[in-house]
Amino acid sequence: MSSKKGLNEIIEAIDAQMKKEGISRRDALKMAGVGSAALMMGSSTASAATVAQASEAKGKIVIVGGGLSGIATSAKLRNSLSNPDITVIEPNPESVSYQPGNTLVASGIWKKSDVMYQTKDFIPKGVNWIQDKVVEFDPENNQVKTAGGQTVSYDYLVVAAGLVLDFGGIKGLEEVGDVYSLDKNDAARAQKILGQNGLCSIYFVDGAVDTWTQMQKLVADAKSGKKVKAIFPEPHTPFKCGGAQKKITNLTNARLVEAGARANADLSFYTNGGKLFGVGIYHDAISNQMKARNVAVNYNHKFVAVDPANRVATFEKHWMEKVLDPELGIEEDVRKFELVNVEYDFCHVIPPQKAPKEIAQSPIGSDKGWVPVTKETLQHVKYPNVFALGDVAAVPLGKTGGSARKQYNVLCQNLIATMEGKPMTAKYDGYTVCPLITNIGTVMMAEFKWNPEGPGAVPAPSFPLDPAQERWLMWLLKAYMLKPMTVYGMLSGRA
Repeated sequence: MSSKKGLNEIIEAIDAQMKKEGISRRDALKMAGVGSAALMMGSSTASAATVAQASEAKGKIVIVGGGLSGIATSAKLRNSLSNPDITVIEPNPESVSYQPGNTLVASGIWKKSDVMYQTKDFIPKGVNWIQDKVVEFDPENNQVKTAGGQTVSYDYLVVAAGLVLDFGGIKGLEEVGDVYSLDKNDAARAQKILGQNGLCSIYFVDGAVDTWTQMQKLVADAKSGKKVKAIFPEPHTPFKCGGAQKKITNLTNARLVEAGARANADLSFYTNGGKLFGVGIYHDAISNQMKARNVAVNYNHKFVAVDPANRVATFEKHWMEKVLDPELGIEEDVRKFELVNVEYDFCHVIPPQKAPKEIAQSPIGSDKGWVPVTKETLQHVKYPNVFALGDVAAVPLGKTGGSARKQYNVLCQNLIATMEGKPMTAKYDGYTVCPLITNIGTVMMAEFKWNPEGPGAVPAPSFPLDPAQERWLMWLLKAYMLKPMTVYGMLSGRA
């Protein structure tokens, strides 16, 4: 809501619900890492972190990428340095203020305008903006080159370039190819196939708008008495917002229930892995949620192809089988698979995802494409004056806005320490949050971090509540408070 009265009403509702849960607003804000009630009010003057004394460190800082991570980092550095020299290189005139809001756009709760903002409005005062794209990295000479032919030198480099949507990695979507989520030409090309015939994707904002159109058609068909089938496949690669497909599944279910048409719809979820979530408590909770909503879950199904015209998706169902080696006389585990074709009326696509080729093929990239950094400090493993964060950084669990919120504070502290010639003391602990929408009106706030005692992840709840429970309080925070916190907190470098 845009009016102060409307926002006050929401905050009063949140206060009342927190009181029922035994949580004061002060404690909730403290646990959420937000230092003032003014921030909860959406005030641009709010301050979640005040720099007691600005650093006198000097050096030219170049930030590649002007999305959430890049702008937040530029703002935090500007607030933390007494004489900042910061340049952001970002080609897009528009950006998405709250990318998880795409799911709300896709379900008709928000509009496209609710998640978009003009890049120029959030470039911090005193920060130079080059509206171009970096196409070459030369870390040996501390330079980058833009598509427009400009060579930009730096003393310190921060890479926050995001990732690429690899729709072309799915057979049948080669024409869509690589998509940068904010590139208008990419979006126009994608919309020739996605957003048609029940096939859609929320992973670019116009696609989220089209998803709502396709969802409404599915609901209308079911309401008319037609038997319909909706499928929700996850990709086989790392991808941002690991809960996105679960959210769309739940929101589709909610709209069908709302229309009184759920009995006419068959909903099926497909994942390449053997779990619905990497953290046991959340896997169990989501599994129970799927059962309660009568959603069929198919494990070990790799989404490999789609036939948009005939509305057929193809999966590689795989399993391990013991096979006798006749020469050695011993059994070995052998991967087996078969192709499974599934017809659909509605198919929401999360594409495979990868690092931009300009980064993957450069000296700062890696065999897997992502920028290799020490996961705790976010410093490049080879070049000490290069740092990376957000989707492009090669850290476990790190491809969410919640991760970026923790990362940029750590990165800024460590970058300034490096500039001052001091040891880096700030450490990222892998914190990630997935506000998993379970219904229109309830959210399970899945928070987790790296397991300090070994591989994997463990729950990391901010609130003294069962994190696996669906709650209206978390819906209020998700739908109304996280966006102001992002826009007025992170983008100002204060959250």
